[in-house]
Amino acid sequence: MVLADELAKQQRSISVAEFFEKNKHLLGFDSPTRGVITTIKEAVDNALDACEEAQVLPDIFISIKKISNEIFRIIVEDNGPGIVPAQVPFVFGKLLYGSRFHQIRQSRGQQGIGISAAVLYAQLTSGIPTIVISRTGPKESAYKCEIQIKIETNEPDIVSEQPFEWDRIHGTRVQIEFKSTMSAKKKLLEYLKYTSIVNPHARFRVELDDEAFTFDRVSHEIITCPVAIQPHPHGIEFGQLKRMAEASNAKLSDFLVESFSRVGKKIALDICERAGLTSTVKVKGLTAVQLKALLGAMQAVTVPAPPTTQCLSPIGEELIRRGLDKEFHMDFVAARTRPSSVFSGHPFMVEAAIGYGGKLPVEGNAIVLRFANRVPLMYQQGACAITSCISNVNWKSYNISQQALPMGPILILVHVASTNVPFTSESKDAIASIPEIEKEIVLALQDLGRDLKLFVSRRDKNKVAEDRARAVCAIIPEIAAKVSEIVEKPLVDTSPIEGKLMRKLIAKKWTRDGKVTIELSNYTTHEGEIAIYDISYDNATDAFPKADFVSELDGQFTKVWKAIIPPQTAWQVSYTGKGGGLLEIRGIDDNKKMVVDLDV
Repeated sequence: MVLADELAKQQRSISVAEFFEKNKHLLGFDSPTRGVITTIKEAVDNALDACEEAQVLPDIFISIKKISNEIFRIIVEDNGPGIVPAQVPFVFGKLLYGSRFHQIRQSRGQQGIGISAAVLYAQLTSGIPTIVISRTGPKESAYKCEIQIKIETNEPDIVSEQPFEWDRIHGTRVQIEFKSTMSAKKKLLEYLKYTSIVNPHARFRVELDDEAFTFDRVSHEIITCPVAIQPHPHGIEFGQLKRMAEASNAKLSDFLVESFSRVGKKIALDICERAGLTSTVKVKGLTAVQLKALLGAMQAVTVPAPPTTQCLSPIGEELIRRGLDKEFHMDFVAARTRPSSVFSGHPFMVEAAIGYGGKLPVEGNAIVLRFANRVPLMYQQGACAITSCISNVNWKSYNISQQALPMGPILILVHVASTNVPFTSESKDAIASIPEIEKEIVLALQDLGRDLKLFVSRRDKNKVAEDRARAVCAIIPEIAAKVSEIVEKPLVDTSPIEGKLMRKLIAKKWTRDGKVTIELSNYTTHEGEIAIYDISYDNATDAFPKADFVSELDGQFTKVWKAIIPPQTAWQVSYTGKGGGLLEIRGIDDNKKMVVDLDV
């Protein structure tokens, strides 16, 4: 009894903050390196959600600066609706405090843990309060609050609060300082790059010590904010049903119709009959046994799937392609948005995209981009259902080499949007293996695989045709020169022979003695209005004729000429340079043109 008494004295309840203080790894703060990315992620998620709810295009500023040997200052500022002063301490200084936990709709965050966990991590590692500045409109003054968390009670500890002069009309600025390192700089920039891809309506400006980066928006269309729906009878559990019943004074049939999605009067009466309950009984007075019978009836009755057009916000195939084109330069990009589906009463939708060639690495595994509700999943790739689905697809049947994951210059993007994404842990790094979700992912990837196979086979055919064209354009003139030398006759023009063999618009590019020449010969029967794109490290300032347009990116110059070439005539441009790069002809069908680089 003495031991029992001693043990009893040691027992006490712990607060949520105290629990997470000792279990930081559950929230993604398991190391100083990862702490930076998790903090940025949580702050950016909040900013994007706030801007979308306010129906404004997100303009987000991110700053990371080293203050001392180990202390880093992170600032995230948005142009959202702001937070009223009375709520600021609770939003940032109380774990499990939020507005979206009980709402059934797609959102980046729900539990109200993320940003307050970052505040907790900061005070644990540096002891420096988090500074929050917020303004709700032009008529309201900005509010500044220095805040920490009382670990023992999970309540906000306001260090200071006061009005503040701020040039923003509305928005929120968060400043957090904690111990960390910047060894994950590459991973951080990847996170922002990937976030930009699946949030094409947002602009991110980043200051990383002395470097500045911008991830610009590709769409100026404000996305529609998802609307919350009622719970579905097939996705509810006993505890939730009991709480809902205790809070309602309605009759059973009215309770079913008003409180659940896709339940009409007929389905409600069917549920009552199966449960052995009268439809007019007060739901508040049902016993635990009656509630269990009701739950069994609700899940046995056929109920239409919950509506998805309201509660989900897919990116869309066109915007996925544009987002990928902005950040990756590939030869082929295709995207698919699968029809919405349901698991355990929770609506979800799978979107996928595949890219090939271009500047993607030729060697190694495919680049895999995983997303859930428009948020990149940066860690635990091997534990994620998305990775498993990619590995389970037979990519060899689509002419792609494979060792578990597909190999070569391939990029695969998968986005799962749901009212309740089934993560494997609280850190939200990997999606759990749910059969319904896995099925949709595999179907989307197989559909994209067929498109990729068609592209690769056409590219291979085009390569064979280009090799033949190169042989025609390179060998025939040489043969003519040798024959002319042997028979001691003037050199014959071989262009008519090329025209008979090719019957296409032939674009040739070659470099001789520091001079680059591009020649287009129209062997078709139609006049062509052509745009010539030449991308290389040569600036072509002395080109004749002059380029109609020149732009520079990462040291490479894109030169564009526009020309009208009648049938059986040629067009030519020359400039000083080293050649190489890419030549592209637009304005004519692929089957009526041939591009030949004679330097290759």
